[in-house]
This record gives sequence, C-alpha cells and structure tokens, in this order.
Amino acid sequence: MMIPKPRRGLLRGVATAVALTCAAGVQAGSWQENVAVGGFSNVNIYTPDTRSDIGDGKALMIVLHGCAQPINNYLTANLEDAAEEFGMVVAVPDAMNKAGFSCWSYWEGIRSRTAGDYKNLINLANTLSGDASRDIDPDQVYIAGLSSGAAFANTTACLAPDVFAGMGISAGPSIGTSSNGALGPCEQADVTSRCNTYAGSYKSQFETQIASIAHGYDDTTVNLCYNEQNANGMAGVYGVSQLPGTNTVSEGSRSADETLWDDGRVSMLWFNNVDHAWSGGEGASGGYINGNGINYARYLGRFFRDNNQRVDRNQPPVVSNVQISASGDRILVSGNAEDAEGSVSSVEATFTGDSGTTSTSGGVDSSGFFNLTSPALADDLYEVIVTATDDQGAVSQAFARTTRVGPEPPETAPVLSGISAATSGQCVTVSGTVVDENQNLDAVTVAFSNGTITAAVMGTAFEAEQCNLPGGPGSATVTARDLAGLSSTATVSFTVDAGVTADLDTHIAASRLDYAVGYSNCYLEYGTEPFRLDEVTTGTGQCRWEDDDGSCYGPNQACSGSGGDGSGDGSDDGTGGGDSGQPSGCEEQSTYNYYHKTAGRAYSTGNYFSPDYFANGSDDPMPGSTWGLSTLYSNDGVTWQLGSCP
Repeated sequence: MMIPKPRRGLLRGVATAVALTCAAGVQAGSWQENVAVGGFSNVNIYTPDTRSDIGDGKALMIVLHGCAQPINNYLTANLEDAAEEFGMVVAVPDAMNKAGFSCWSYWEGIRSRTAGDYKNLINLANTLSGDASRDIDPDQVYIAGLSSGAAFANTTACLAPDVFAGMGISAGPSIGTSSNGALGPCEQADVTSRCNTYAGSYKSQFETQIASIAHGYDDTTVNLCYNEQNANGMAGVYGVSQLPGTNTVSEGSRSADETLWDDGRVSMLWFNNVDHAWSGGEGASGGYINGNGINYARYLGRFFRDNNQRVDRNQPPVVSNVQISASGDRILVSGNAEDAEGSVSSVEATFTGDSGTTSTSGGVDSSGFFNLTSPALADDLYEVIVTATDDQGAVSQAFARTTRVGPEPPETAPVLSGISAATSGQCVTVSGTVVDENQNLDAVTVAFSNGTITAAVMGTAFEAEQCNLPGGPGSATVTARDLAGLSSTATVSFTVDAGVTADLDTHIAASRLDYAVGYSNCYLEYGTEPFRLDEVTTGTGQCRWEDDDGSCYGPNQACSGSGGDGSGDGSDDGTGGGDSGQPSGCEEQSTYNYYHKTAGRAYSTGNYFSPDYFANGSDDPMPGSTWGLSTLYSNDGVTWQLGSCP
C-alpha cells in the first residue's frame, strides 16, 4: 500500500490517520486538565485532531480568564468547536500572580517580558509551540482573553509581538489603565504609544501582527468606551485605516456587528445580547460565559486563519497516482504532480537500501505526469520516497513505499527497531520502524494496559497513541505480524504522570477526594492551599488519588484509564469520577449543589446567603440550597436534569 509521508517529523501532517488508531480512547480531540507547563501550575489544554488550513501544523490560542472566573468555566465555552474547525490548540492558564478578585494583574507590577505572568505567558507559548509532539506552527500563535485577561493579553501581545501573531481582546480595559478604570468611568489611554513602548526593540514585528477587539453591547461592568479606544489604538500601532461601513456576523439567530481596518489587520466586534462575559455561542454556559452571542473563539479562528500575516500561503504541490515497480536492476517510478498556485519545477525519487541512498529527478509534462528510472541497483529491499517541488521552493508531502530488486528471500518475520514512547498527560505515543523483507506486512499493534491499538504505518514508520492510562510506571508491547503468520514483538517502558494540582474544594468537586474519605486529613495538612494528588493503583483493580507520602488520599474508585468519569480524554474533567454502570451516553453526577454549579451543571439565583439552585438546561429546581446534595444526569453534557440516568 502506498501512503504519503509528512514533511516535518515522524508522521506529522497525518493527524487524522493517527487519531483513528486511538478512537477508542479519545473523541475528536481532547481536554488535558491541570497541566503544569510554561511557569503555570494549572493549565487546561485542548488538542484537536485537525491541523490548520494554513502554515505547517496546528495553530495555538492562549485564552486568559476574567476576574473571579475559574478556568474550568471555559470547558463549557465551546472552545473545542473552534479548535477542531480551525486546527487550533487552545490553552487556558490560571494566573499565577493574581490581584483583586482573582484577576490578571494588568494594572500593577512591572510590564516586562521577564516579569511575572508576562514571562510565564511567553514561556507557555514558546514551550507549547516548541514541543514537536504538539505539532504547533510558531507562526500561528495567538493570545486572547476576557476583561482583566483581555487587558493582560493585549499587554503581553505588545511586549512580545515576535511571539504572538494576533490577539483577541474581549471587554478589556485599555493597556496601562488603573484598576479604577475597569469598573468606573472610561479612563483615556494612548494605546498606540503604550503598545509601541512596551515592544521596545521588537516593534518591527508589529508589521505582521493582527488584532480583534470585541465587547458585548449589554456589558454594564467594563465601560464600552474601551472597545473603540483599543481598536483605534492597535490600528495606530499597525498604521492601518478603518474601512467604511459595518458587517453583520451571524451564527443562526446570534449576531455581532463588525468593523474592519485595512487588510484585515484589525477588527472590532460588538456582540448582540452579551453582557460582561466571554461570548461562547449556542449551548455555552458557566460563570461569565454567555451563550446568547456568537462563538467568539470560532470567529477568532476564522479571523486569524484568513488574516495571518506570517505564514507562507503558498501551498506545496500534491503527488498522486504513484506507481512503483522493479524492472531488472532498476526501479520505475511514475505518477502525477500538480501545484494549485504555480507550477511543479521538479520531482525527485530516492532509493535507500543496505548499501546507502541514491536518487534521480525529472520534470512533469503538460498534464503533470512524471516518469523516473533509478540508477542500476544491487539486489536489496529499497525504501522509495517521492517528492515534488514547486516554483517557489515548496516541497510536497513525501510518498513512500518499499520495493525489492532481485529475488524474494525466504519468509522471515518483520523486524522492529527504534521503538520509543512519548508521554503527554495520561496519553502515550509509541513509535518506531518496521521492515518486512517480504513486503507482506499485515499490521502493527501496540498493547497497552487498557487496550490494544492498531498502529498507523507510514512507509517503514509506525505510530500508535493510547490515552486514559493510569499514573505510574507502565509498558506497551509492540507486535508486527505479516500475512504469512510470522510475527515479532518488542516492549517499551514509560512513566505516566497523572498528577493534578488544585485546592481542597476542587479536588472534592472532581471526586478525587470526598467528605467521607480524605477531607479531614487533607484539610489539616494543606488547608486552602493548592496541593498535588496522583492517581495510583490500589492492587484491587481500582485506583485512588493520594499525595506524595500517602497521608492525604481519597476513596477507592475506578481508574481513569478504565472508563472512570466517561470523559474519554485521559484527564479529570472536574465533574466527578467512578464507573457508575450508567447507560452509554448518559452521564450522572452526585455532589453538593455548590459543586454542581462550579462544574457548570447548575446555576443559582436569589439571596446571596441562601440561593436557589437550578439544573442547567432543564431549570429543574435543586433542593437544599448551597449544601444540598443532588444527583444530576445528562445525555449530552449540556442539558442537566434532576435524578439518575434512566
């Protein structure tokens, strides 16, 4: 079988094919929660299965929360919809150096690339984009935020325009303003001057940066004046002029009014029917998340894709219909190579065997057809790789297949080599090389503790990913089998870090601890400070969460790798755990009403000290006020009803 090879790194550019190999553990991308990375101790990261339509890899958008807004609220803000549609990794960090009501401290401290959370955000962006396993294009790194997070995101993008190709600023006070300016009258600010000053020697990078500025018409918290002040300020930084007229951006019955500047460098949005909240689109819910407006994350994905000034938009040629065969001591290669924007300048084929590598190249005819013949080759098994180059130097994805010159050898088992395992949260990717001298490889499978995956094989390279693995040391067994029934095996070891850092209330809300098991010991040891718990096996087929010395621990429950909370993403989603035996598609959670609210399953109204609680979506009343114990169930993760799964 002929399968294209990607341009950059092992199996890159074939995320969809790889994703199919781990469909049992992950559904169309996944959230990885409570990740410590880039100087932050708690980051939620969504990684889509898709890649960006432009550039080379996935995009990355860092989203900053608002004041008094837990980052888990963004788990129900429809960010993943935008992530999948535009091939965009989304990272939501919890501020390390908060001020006021758990705000990003944009009004105080030193505004510097090397200070506080400004430094952390730059490190986060560079760490994620520099991790080859995440497949992120450094030319497609963006930052966005709400309220204090918006002001901080704007400041960070001004400090580091070399890192951030664009920004999305929603309901943000202008950079350099005081905390009084956030809740009081409009505070005038020269955004253009301040942004240029913050950038210092990096000002030249503004030539390729873009900005989206947004605000809800119904916001009565942050003054509406900042929307135009921020948009005009960034337009001044970029040296672009406002275009006449406005556009209406619609998603069903939801809409926003859009104003644009030259070349799509700046856009200004006004969300209809949105107050002081992140506009999440239909079905979005949670504190300071509004479902009445358009999905701003989706708008940003499209705006960034369509207007990014840094990526090379020249698409490489496409190689197709490749035929490879041996004729005597030579290998014949033919096929088609086409380039949408220009022309194909050359096609190259390389032939790699035990004695080394040789190559040949040629052009295409008027129909795009090419026909190449190798030099004389010794009897051997050769890996043939075919690429095409266009008139701007872009190289196609490689096309690879093995072909033998000379007589077939006796039947031998496939040979495995170069096997390695890379971990990311509770996911492990096993990769390596497989060579079958008889060219009759049937399959490569990788057996993990929680299931066996059929690997994607690209030429002689293979890769398989499995998620939801329990923490601690583990191993996987790789088996290569051919059509003659011969096989070979190899084992690779790894260690999964399944730790989560959070405060006591959050651990209880996520069912890592409960009031019957874990509360008293953990409270006496840690109080209200964040602490780390790791998921460990108990030897009874179950797991529990405990700290480093085992003095603070939770109840025995189903391991997250065995289906646990049903999230299917290899991480704890803050909504509870345990295998309840409920029907497929129905999720059931039992906890105090307050924790249902913090997890996005409920909302409260009425008296501050004794509010009434209602289930999200159904509005079912929940008895007992804040500390009433209720069971809710949902068939779609959006509409919750009082009671147990049917």
